[in-house]
Amino acid sequence: MTDQFNVVGQSERRVDGYALVTGKPVYAGDLDLPGMLHVAVLGSPHPHARIVDIDTSEAEELDGVAIVLTHQNTPATRYTTAGQGFPEPSPYDTRMFDTKVRFVGDRVAAVAAETIDIAREALSLIKVSYEPLHPVLSIDEALADRAPIIHDEDDASGIWDAEHNIAGAVEANVGDVDGALQTAYASVEFTGETQYAQHAPIEPHVSVAYLDDNGRLVLYTSTQVPFHVRRIMAQVLGIPVRQIRVIKPRIGGGFGVKQEVLIEDLVGLVTLRTGRPSRLELTRAEEFYASRTRHPMRVTVRLGAGADGMLQAIDMQALENTGAYGAHNLTVVSNTGSKTLPLYNKAPNVRFSGRGIYTNLPVGGAYRGYGATQGYFPLEVAMDMLAEQLGMDAVELRRKNHIRVGETSPIFEELGEGRKGVPQTLGSSSLDQCINIGAERIGWADKRGKRHREGPWVHGVGMSIHMQGSGIPAIDMAAATIKLNDDGSINLLIGATDLGTGSDTVLGQIAAEVLGVGLSEVIVLSSDTDVTPFDTGAYASSTTYVSGNAVRRAAEAVKNQIFDVASAMLKTDPESLHLEDGRAIADDGRSVTLSEVALRSLYGADQFQIGATASFVGDVSPPPFLASFAEVRIDVETGKLEIVNYVAAADCGTAINPRLAEGQVEGAIANGIGYALMEEMRFDKYGRMRNPDFGRYKIPASTDMPPLEVILVDSYEETGPMGAKSIAEIGINAPIPTLANAIYDAIGVRLTHPPFTSEKIWRALQNS
Repeated sequence: MTDQFNVVGQSERRVDGYALVTGKPVYAGDLDLPGMLHVAVLGSPHPHARIVDIDTSEAEELDGVAIVLTHQNTPATRYTTAGQGFPEPSPYDTRMFDTKVRFVGDRVAAVAAETIDIAREALSLIKVSYEPLHPVLSIDEALADRAPIIHDEDDASGIWDAEHNIAGAVEANVGDVDGALQTAYASVEFTGETQYAQHAPIEPHVSVAYLDDNGRLVLYTSTQVPFHVRRIMAQVLGIPVRQIRVIKPRIGGGFGVKQEVLIEDLVGLVTLRTGRPSRLELTRAEEFYASRTRHPMRVTVRLGAGADGMLQAIDMQALENTGAYGAHNLTVVSNTGSKTLPLYNKAPNVRFSGRGIYTNLPVGGAYRGYGATQGYFPLEVAMDMLAEQLGMDAVELRRKNHIRVGETSPIFEELGEGRKGVPQTLGSSSLDQCINIGAERIGWADKRGKRHREGPWVHGVGMSIHMQGSGIPAIDMAAATIKLNDDGSINLLIGATDLGTGSDTVLGQIAAEVLGVGLSEVIVLSSDTDVTPFDTGAYASSTTYVSGNAVRRAAEAVKNQIFDVASAMLKTDPESLHLEDGRAIADDGRSVTLSEVALRSLYGADQFQIGATASFVGDVSPPPFLASFAEVRIDVETGKLEIVNYVAAADCGTAINPRLAEGQVEGAIANGIGYALMEEMRFDKYGRMRNPDFGRYKIPASTDMPPLEVILVDSYEETGPMGAKSIAEIGINAPIPTLANAIYDAIGVRLTHPPFTSEKIWRALQNS
């Protein structure tokens, strides 16, 4: 249906494209203010210990040191670092500095000095006496009888069961799962255990703080959630929200790790205490172990089906390693079930159980895919196993059981993000077309089960299907402000955060489409809490759908104001007008330009500013869909795996900007291939990360990417702006199960622990 649009559905050049390629944007780390202090953080050498004594006198006496912060002179407020809507479903288990450290790298002290070198030298002068405690370095250790209690403080709140190291828990049960599994014609069980992985943005966390002319605190920070930063910083620093302004500049990558409020409190407090600007940038090592990670999970899936392949029961049990603090633990593990189980809605009996478990390892947080990545691995492998047991083609089994337009799932209502969800009926889907196109492009019918050999290389194909969401229904809210300028151009003010996704461009296209102008006539300003209206931020695949609907509503209101003025100028009814090419045009062909309309409203009769603010909260979360196919070849002598071809067919409703949408899928697939084949944070027996650098923690480079074909398959989501749904996250969920199933098709072994390295494949072959 994109042929009905002029700007939407076109691969318009990004509004920031020219500036980006010419190096114009200013990142947070580029800001250099007179008198700036530089902050460095002392991390714990122990995974679990109490701070018995801390002596900062030598550090404070060092020439060039302005202030030293520890638990002795900072707020004791408990809060969550998770950038989520208020009230947050995450426990308040964090302090700026605590008397107990819970992972290697946990905060002990911070120094602000004239230079970063002086600050780091001062850190070496701080004397800390620790009482080491027994560390808990795995889910099993944390759940063992008489395990050390990681959060034994009495002032934390929102922890599910601190005594047993359970940060959060969620349950959902529909029907009689155990009975259905017992009577099923065929049943399978598979457990997949995913690893620690880091987002690895090229730009680490960096924040600058300064006081404006009126003494207000300004935080210029690399964040996905500026409005959450403002609210949480007011809470932590003990100052009113009105005293804080948060500006999000250009971001050098986020992927969820910057949906966390991790360093703004330190620069904020330093600036409030000293009156001077301050700056903190995490080192690459700190970014790895002291920011946030993907939650490792152990997820078991059991499936039962009839002889015809119709699912009768799905049981999913998830144990999540949330690390030392509970940020995002409940919402991520909830999504492990809520984003996966509705896909196969034909099963009348469904059960999900999730637990977030504290350990003395780095902290899990928001990461693209947000729990669905960990859940789709065992679910889609189990579907392949069930197809094999039934003697049915894996594609056909999925076709029989996946959700379709007009259908629902009880899981939509049973499981939300850390709370109950909302009932939903599927309004759009082209999943069947995605499956058909992907199967044809990969050559499924000719290659599946054939194990074609070329010397030591054996070929196999695998597939998986996926759904995600578009924002958190009844929770995520966005607003947009639009005003008309006297030259006919449009100011679009949005709280939505562009973290490289191109959302400024997409939202600009929506405004341009409604107002009948070209994208070049739209001036986009985003993410300044003093200037732009509220938006929860860039997460949960919300921006195109939630923020886009707010933009559409604001633009419709402005359009009606334009019609009111233009109708008076043309002496016609507003209903007879339409907007096109920067003009308000009547049915009889007479017209006025938007510039003439603006000048009339600003300087002529009945003067007023044409402009409007509109908000949107979704009552549903329309899922995008994706069918993923891959062909691999494996050297049976060495275990080396190569991806011969990868095909992803995706349904995001109307692609507002097709090229940007394809780029999002390509980036997500690349992200997922790294997670599937090479990325893993490794720790020694003392809880110390062994590979906190890009030399030893490998992320995919362009040379690692296989031939990748992304196909966008149209559908039209009536509740979305111009029929659009989300697209940015779903692709990352696909590579692990797709490649796991392709590996099995090639060599007949099921791998349970990514990354699927050559060594793991070789060892599995030796043991098979």
